[in-house]
Amino acid sequence: MITNGFTYLAVLIFIGGAIKLLEDTKRFRIFDYVPGVVALYFIVMVLASLGLWSETDSVSTTYSGVKGNLLPAMIFLMLLKGDLRQIAALGPRMLTAFAAASVSIGIGFIITYSLLMHWLPDGSWKAFAALSGSWMGGTGNMAAIQGALNVPDSSMGYTLLMDSIDYAIWVILLLALVPHAPIFNRWTKSNSRLLDEIGRKIEAEENKTPRPLNFTSLIFLIGAGLMASAVAQSLAGLMPVSSFFSQTTWAVLIVTVFGVLAAMSPLGRLPGSNEIANVMLYAIIGLIASKADFSELTQAPLFVFAGLMILLIHGACMMVAAKLFKLDLFSCGVASLANIGGVASAPILAAAYSQALIPVGVLMAMLGYIIGTGGGLLVGKILALLT
Repeated sequence: MITNGFTYLAVLIFIGGAIKLLEDTKRFRIFDYVPGVVALYFIVMVLASLGLWSETDSVSTTYSGVKGNLLPAMIFLMLLKGDLRQIAALGPRMLTAFAAASVSIGIGFIITYSLLMHWLPDGSWKAFAALSGSWMGGTGNMAAIQGALNVPDSSMGYTLLMDSIDYAIWVILLLALVPHAPIFNRWTKSNSRLLDEIGRKIEAEENKTPRPLNFTSLIFLIGAGLMASAVAQSLAGLMPVSSFFSQTTWAVLIVTVFGVLAAMSPLGRLPGSNEIANVMLYAIIGLIASKADFSELTQAPLFVFAGLMILLIHGACMMVAAKLFKLDLFSCGVASLANIGGVASAPILAAAYSQALIPVGVLMAMLGYIIGTGGGLLVGKILALLT
């Protein structure tokens, strides 16, 4: 049994690294269905359930100290590639589709929670809020909301189950719809001729200044991320707190503003921010899972059903928006997956339409990172009022 905090942290990060290594070898087909970050959560949760580490002062101090300080740093680094000026180049139609996707996902969470809240465990609104952050942005946003709302570590198992199973079904459905795009576009009376041109312009802009990953950029970005975390937490200590807006919530929101502003500075062009943010994300997910227990996931089927209901409501709303605003299937599908799947899957769907549209998928996913935390907190506030 592990009782030392450093050993506990070393084991978690080693497991995360080993899982990512296995995933990248592409020898194990399970990673076609279960993302590495989800596998990390459930493997660590199994080890926690088996009692591999105990709740000593050293372990608890390591957990709270590392997670609390890394979370704002990860958010800051994650946002550095989300330059609002590039995102604006997507044009009004793509941004309309993205807004429709984000709003309809929020509506899906609110309606589903209202209908199922009497059968869900107490405090489930926090798990829903965390998942709404993920489905408007990415896993990093989910971790941010988990910290901001102090979502119980055990409840994150439900969140990741919904995020994994329901998301996989949604990806398959959107890919299956690609051949039917002409029928859909005729129904909405949309004009998709400008899409390829937008994709080529964005790709040309991104390829202007390719810079190699090096020691200088890595050490500077790590320092910048940690400084952003320290300053955000200091400023958060000056803010008024309530039952919903804790000091951590303020820190998450402040560092989000820092990241959005820094993305438009030369800092946003340094290579390596995504890589460092992902290392921090794996460490945070491992820490969250280390406090969870399999025996607490007794209502997993109900949560998975709730996730499907959310997606169905979201899909229906997107159909209405497509008809009203004459949106094409590409815009609707990529906007939906940029919210729900993030940068890992939106470019794949974009590529299914055209290789030239891959940058559009990437930029839309980056927009999700910017709004995911705020959107998830807003949904959480509404769900808390409904409870």
